[in-house]
Amino acid sequence: MARLGIMGGTFDPIHYGHLMTAEEARERFGLDKVLFVPSGHPPHKKLTDVSDAEHRYLMTVLATLSNPAFEVSRVDVDREGITYTVDTLRDLHRLYPDDELYFITGADAVLEIITWKDAHRLVELCDFIAATRPGYPIDALEEKLGALYTDCRECFHFVEVPALAISSTDIRARVREGRPIRYLLPESVVYYIEKNGLYLEGRK
Repeated sequence: MARLGIMGGTFDPIHYGHLMTAEEARERFGLDKVLFVPSGHPPHKKLTDVSDAEHRYLMTVLATLSNPAFEVSRVDVDREGITYTVDTLRDLHRLYPDDELYFITGADAVLEIITWKDAHRLVELCDFIAATRPGYPIDALEEKLGALYTDCRECFHFVEVPALAISSTDIRARVREGRPIRYLLPESVVYYIEKNGLYLEGRK
């Protein structure tokens, strides 16, 4: 039985914060592989608020090529309709029936899981690894999670990641404003953004 990390997100664009989080979780929890899953149509965003899914998928592929423990899945990109985490996990269970799944996300998002579609099923389908910034009050987070998920406190794990200060929103703003983005994300992704004219105007 393998341990499979699931790194979901819009990845618009993917950056070193995402990559560092995945690698830190992989090392800290002995994950055999981390599967990056770019979302298709996120439920919390309009389609006009995110770049085309194919762009986001290709940027994720470029960013992860150099790490043999990283792979990218099209399971959400190819699915029609809104992308819900519970559907992603069900599909991945069918694709990897013998693996233990660990969903990697931010600490703030972990507290919102109870509002996600079929939230009661999520803790049955996987464990959660919550990424925090240095100095984040993990004890307070554990207490809140314990109150929300009384039957599955052991389903949540924590990992500290220094690079979480990087954000996709800031990168998009920098591109629009003509400011540098190099060293915030892989060179291959910088080149892809420039070649395809992404983030030059429109949404934030």
